[in-house]
Amino acid sequence: MTTIKLSKKSADQAAAKTGKAPVRRADPSKRDRTVAPKPFLKPPETSTNEQSEETNRTPSSNTEQVSSKASQRNHRYDGRLRDEAPRQPARPTLDDTGRDTPRRGGKMRDGFEVGDFNNDRASNPMFTPKPMPSNPDHPRLSKRMAELGLCSRREADEWIVNGWVKVNGKVMSELGTRVSKTAEITVSKEAEQHQSEVVTILLHKPIGYVSGQAEDGYQPAIVLIHPDNQWQDDPLLHHAQPREFQRGFLKGLAPAGRLDIDSTGLLVLTQDGRVARHLIGEDSTVEKEYLVRVEGDLSYNNLDLLNHGLSLDGVKLKPAKVSWQNEHQLRFVLREGRKRQIRRMCELVGLKVLGLKRIRIGSVTLGKLPIGEWRYLRPEERF
Repeated sequence: MTTIKLSKKSADQAAAKTGKAPVRRADPSKRDRTVAPKPFLKPPETSTNEQSEETNRTPSSNTEQVSSKASQRNHRYDGRLRDEAPRQPARPTLDDTGRDTPRRGGKMRDGFEVGDFNNDRASNPMFTPKPMPSNPDHPRLSKRMAELGLCSRREADEWIVNGWVKVNGKVMSELGTRVSKTAEITVSKEAEQHQSEVVTILLHKPIGYVSGQAEDGYQPAIVLIHPDNQWQDDPLLHHAQPREFQRGFLKGLAPAGRLDIDSTGLLVLTQDGRVARHLIGEDSTVEKEYLVRVEGDLSYNNLDLLNHGLSLDGVKLKPAKVSWQNEHQLRFVLREGRKRQIRRMCELVGLKVLGLKRIRIGSVTLGKLPIGEWRYLRPEERF
């Protein structure tokens, strides 16, 4: 009798010839993967009497229904079945701090109902009103100095720290000190000398520069403030004691007001907090004059609306002075500076702005200052 031993390789070759996969016997220790596993059902907790009754009962279709539902379980946060009604979250309770806000942003799994945490503002310390000053008749010293027009708050803090401020003859060197509105505030000569060293610069801003910080790839107008761009006819250059440009003039130099990137004209940059407060403060009434080249038809009624009657963003505009400069230009005189105000006003009456130039701020005019150049504000000039 002859015995033939077939290797695994030869068996695979034979299977390839017949077109059938080799048969592999199933391991009896492993479960059959072609059949769904039987679900594991946790037996309900019942009393001994109920258990005896259950043993006498025969299995019914309810068991099959429960098993089919159990196989449909998905990964829900509360473990319920698909056809079950959602569980009602428990109402939150106040903790030791008095807060009923949920943890981690208010998830439904924390038992949080939207809008429930701020209904009772009186008992919730998170929503208590902003505390009022202990004594409104005694403002902070820096604020009072700014109100009196002595300097800006930032300058006042610097002067107080340096010991340059006296209240009723007593030196005040502690920040946050409150004073009476009737108190006598005086500053030393050092503070006056420091204030005389700050500069205010007038720039004829060209199109393509932003007033403040750089944005969208456009440069700020302050990059034009260097000796090469100083106006050669600046009176302070030909003064008996000419003011030479110093790099320290750029420190703290900021625009006092906006001028759109598509607009040109007079732009004020200053280190003096008093000037900035006077021009852009909440109670500022300084006039700004513009020449605006427009396209379109303007009726008498719409001209009246430009002077008074328009609103932007739901806020009524202050009265303005708008008149024809020539057949293509309008003259605007405003006492406020809303964002793109003139362009938006013209759009409301059917006009298209082709060009905008600011020629005056207060009593300071642009004059003959060439575009892209700057000069110092003269001592005798006042806005």
